[in-house]
This record gives sequence, structure tokens and C-alpha cells, in this order.
Amino acid sequence: MKKVITYGTYDLLHHGHIKLLERAKALGDWLIVGVTSENFDRIRGKINNAQSLIERVKAVEKTGIADEIIVEEYEGQKIDDIIKYGIDIFTVGSDWVGKFDYLKKYCDVVYLDRTQGISSTDIRAKNSKLRIKIIGDAENNKVKKFIGESKYVNGVSIADNEKYDAVYVMSDPSEHYENCKKALKNGKHVLCESPVAETAEQANELFDIAEKNGLILMDGIKTAYSTAYHRMLLLARSQKIGEIVSVDATCTSLKNIETDRCWNSLCEWGTTAMLPIFQLFGLDYDDAKITALFPNKDRKNDLFAKIDFTYPSSVASIKIGQGIKSEGELIISGTKGYIYVPSPWWKNDYFEIRYENFNENKRYFYPIDGEGIRQEIFAFVNSIIKKKNLSNISKSVSAKMSDIIAKYNKGEYSLLTLGNR
Repeated sequence: MKKVITYGTYDLLHHGHIKLLERAKALGDWLIVGVTSENFDRIRGKINNAQSLIERVKAVEKTGIADEIIVEEYEGQKIDDIIKYGIDIFTVGSDWVGKFDYLKKYCDVVYLDRTQGISSTDIRAKNSKLRIKIIGDAENNKVKKFIGESKYVNGVSIADNEKYDAVYVMSDPSEHYENCKKALKNGKHVLCESPVAETAEQANELFDIAEKNGLILMDGIKTAYSTAYHRMLLLARSQKIGEIVSVDATCTSLKNIETDRCWNSLCEWGTTAMLPIFQLFGLDYDDAKITALFPNKDRKNDLFAKIDFTYPSSVASIKIGQGIKSEGELIISGTKGYIYVPSPWWKNDYFEIRYENFNENKRYFYPIDGEGIRQEIFAFVNSIIKKKNLSNISKSVSAKMSDIIAKYNKGEYSLLTLGNR
């Protein structure tokens, strides 16, 4: 019996997929179809899938063409599968010509002509056209990154006129509330660079407006969409390091706050640094003490700020600044070990779990494309399509961050003095 194997994502299964499967089946007596897992697609930077793994497997099964369906979960699995299943022919579409010639050591390799004029990418783009208007400085580095990464998300375009469906807010934080409110009142979806507002009351009001009008409002913190960050949270919650006792996050950068257009440290770095604390410990802390260092008496933009959170059975701290430099690491300490995420932890693809016995230490790698921005935009688009907020940041966390910023803006902090400052 001649065995044939082929692989694909098979998202939104269409006529082209079916024709390719039929051609693959005709090459032998038994056809095995490998469907890529969500995690494998994510690692490869393929974030646009509209369907889950189960939905895609069922769609392939429903065609009745495949004799056997397996899941492709890791790089190099094709070699394992060819050996494991005794494959005679490996086949894929002609758009991959030459890519899999290395498999000729194990079996015959056949590239099949694809059906022209149809693809899952085109179908997704047609179903998810979204024109996003930028509100903010077009020369801002974050805006440039957002525009660049939006090109990788099917159906997204940056609006250059008054015809648009959603807005990306990257104005001064003091303007976020009004910018978001105006857009929501005009029936537009909103992705706002964190914070969405400077008080909890304003943040809650914005989320209420969005919900009542069937709109999506998302708090934009790219770190929340990093695969490594998400997996790190899951392992921490699974008590891999025992009971979590402490979280320490540091985010700093060096800027000339006298000449550069800067946000204060709480708005620039604070929400990112607070994210793992609130997502691991929750929002019911007993106390939050803020300490700040300013370059002069006007106290407009600080050089450095530190916040110490005290919970009933744990503590946490963030160190943030634009006038000091420190190691941008994240350390989560537990009763059995600790999680270490090296600098810059907010856009890292790697972390370690370390124990007293170093032989038990484990390292985790999760490749990331676009610092999480690409995945963030996809989550925004997907939320709009499914009419359900799929943000990785809850409304309550966003509001609590805004509440901390409000305390800072009111001057509820201790002043730090260095030298003759």
C-alpha cells in the first residue's frame, strides 16, 4: 500500500484545498493529512486563522478525502511522521517548490499545482476589512511600528481619509479619554495605547459606552499578546514555583525629558509594569506607595518612579523611569522557585523557571513577531468580527491602572531627592 502525507492549516476550507487534497489522494492508496495546531501556527507567526484547530480538523474530515488526520505541532515533525507512518510520498502545493526537498532523503516529494484565484488569505481579507484611523503623532515610533505591523493582519488598512471603521489612539495620555469618547460616540471601535484614561471613573465610562453601543474598546499593551508572556502567566498560576509571594517588574529608558516629547513614567511604562502584578495577584491590594524623582520643581515629567504594592499574603513593586537606567527584568518569586524573564522582559521570547536545585531549572522559548503588536491588532480585528471583546486585559485591570495614574497626577507620592535636585 502506497502511503501519502500532506500538511496545511486548512483555515476556511475552500475549493482550492479540496482540489489539492484530491490530487494528493490520487498519488497513492492511503492519505494522511496533517493539520497545523494553533500553537505551531502562532510560533511561525501565522496569526490570522479565523477557525480553531477543532473546526479545521472537522472541515477536512467532512470532505471524506483523508484516510487519517493528524496534528502538526512542532518544527521538524514532518521527518518524524514520515518515518513513523512509513510514508512513500510527501506532497504540498507548488507555492512551496524546493522548500521541502530535504525530505527526499526519506521519501518521494511531489509539488502539486494549486488552484489559482482562491486562498484562505483572500477570503479572510474579504471577511474582515477594517480601516483604522490613527489619532496621534504620525512620527511617533509606536505609531510607525503599529502601521508596519498592521500590514501582516488580513484585511487591515490605515485610513488616509474620513472613511474609517476604527481608531488607534496614540495621542498624549491627557487626551485619551476625550479621543476615545468621541470615537465611540461616532460609532467607531477603539484600540487605545494604554492608559485608556487618567482616572478609573473615566475608564469605566468609556467601557460602558462601548458595551452599550456594541463597540470594541481595547487597552493597548502589546506585552499582553506575547506568547511567552501568556505562557509564563499560565505556569505561574499553575504553581510551578509554589505559592507566589513577590513580583518585581522594571521598565526604564533614557530620554531627555526637557526636549523630547515624553509622557510621564506612569503613562509611558507604568501600565506595562503593573500588568503582571494585577494579572497574578488581582486588584485587592492593601496599600500602594508611590515614590517619584523629578528633575525640577514643576513636576511635569519625572525621571523615575517606584510603586510598592502590599497584598494580604504577598508584595509587589515596579520601577519605571525615563531618566534612569536599570536592568529591565521581571522576577516572580515563589515558595518553591522563581520565574526569571531577562531584559527587555516586556517584549521577550524567553524565560526561565529556576529552583534551589539548578538541575531542575527549565528554559522556555516562544518566538514572537512584531513585539506582540501584530497579535494585538489581530485580537482587535477578531473582537470586531466576533462582536465580543477578546482583549487579554480585563476592563477592571484597565480601570485600576487608571486609578493609580490618577493618584500620581494628584501628587499622592513621596518625593525622592538626589544630590542638589
